[in-house]
Amino acid sequence: MSRPSLEVADIFHRHGATWRAAHAGHLSLGQMKVMAAIESCRTAALGGHVEACEDCGHSRIAYNSCRNRHCPKCQSAAARDWLAARQADLLPVGYFHVVFTLPAEIADIAYYNKAVIYDLLFRAASEALLTIAADPKHLGARIGITAVLHSWGSAMTHHPHVHMIVPGGGISLDGEHWVHCRPGFFLPVRVLSRLFRRLFLAKLADAHAAGRLQFFGDHDGLSEHSAFAAFLAPLRRKNWFVYAKPPFAGPEAVLAYLSRYTHRVAISNSRLIALDEAGVTFRCKDYRCNGRERYRTMTLDPGEFIRRFLLHVLPKGFHRIRHYGLLASAGRTANIVHVRELLAAPQPKAECNGTGADAAAPSDWRPPCPCCGGRMIIIETFERGGRARAPPWTTAL
Repeated sequence: MSRPSLEVADIFHRHGATWRAAHAGHLSLGQMKVMAAIESCRTAALGGHVEACEDCGHSRIAYNSCRNRHCPKCQSAAARDWLAARQADLLPVGYFHVVFTLPAEIADIAYYNKAVIYDLLFRAASEALLTIAADPKHLGARIGITAVLHSWGSAMTHHPHVHMIVPGGGISLDGEHWVHCRPGFFLPVRVLSRLFRRLFLAKLADAHAAGRLQFFGDHDGLSEHSAFAAFLAPLRRKNWFVYAKPPFAGPEAVLAYLSRYTHRVAISNSRLIALDEAGVTFRCKDYRCNGRERYRTMTLDPGEFIRRFLLHVLPKGFHRIRHYGLLASAGRTANIVHVRELLAAPQPKAECNGTGADAAAPSDWRPPCPCCGGRMIIIETFERGGRARAPPWTTAL
């Protein structure tokens, strides 16, 4: 697996120390840990192992990953493992993609209140979907939701929104049959938007009354109840963005989509183009444009690039992937079995549920031998800061 020509780690290595010194006292412990993890990821600082090919004897050194959820290099394997666990949850129905976005005014105060406001975003969006879906005037069914939080736009600006993947239908309220949604249409987005707005603002006002919000700088005055009420008033009349994309072309397309979204970070290494005297240049999208004009490049000062990247460090322990309704963890397995019975669909094999003999065997994502394509095996390990023994390692084969 070839290394990208430029990585976020390279930017941190070259400019991170200077940026940290300039912002000493203004960085959270979580942000500092993310920078340190990305800088040391897959280097000798974390230790590693030596691999050798069973067929031709070719050897290579592989350093350990930091496994930080904000690291661009560590998320592909995590996404594969998560998707393998979700394979058995897929249903033989169409799936819809619904996006709930917070307005810019809320995003401004969300940066200092991430745990509270991001949680309210999840709760209000899921409650709106579940409520409208259960309404007999619309679908009249209990649905399942997989929700993923993204806090960034393409240019790494602060843009909190949740992507929700929803099966196109649900279990009837009496539990006796499966209710299919209309072809190509799930739920009315205008109705969803208005309920989402009302629910979120009510929950946000409750959080303010309970003293759970903090305000700084230009928003310092919002600590006062009257000032906060005046701040919310225009938002009660503003249209909140809710978007329902066309349905996926089958369950396989859902998995392909989720593999790109569940474990994404603010920017992937593949989008980076150059790091030079002009700054950091990377690819991004302008969603206000269509066609080829949508795709362009942007150059940021290295310090601004680092600042934007760290905007999206999540609070410790915060879950950015959540499941609701039929897919909520407590009853997911039983609900999936029931839905398959209602759809007269075959139940997945035992191996897919993690109960078969092969379930305990971990997936091996180790790249094959670059010389002959053979299987690489570990023949030596070394600890943090250590070094591998000098080759050859023939005695270990």
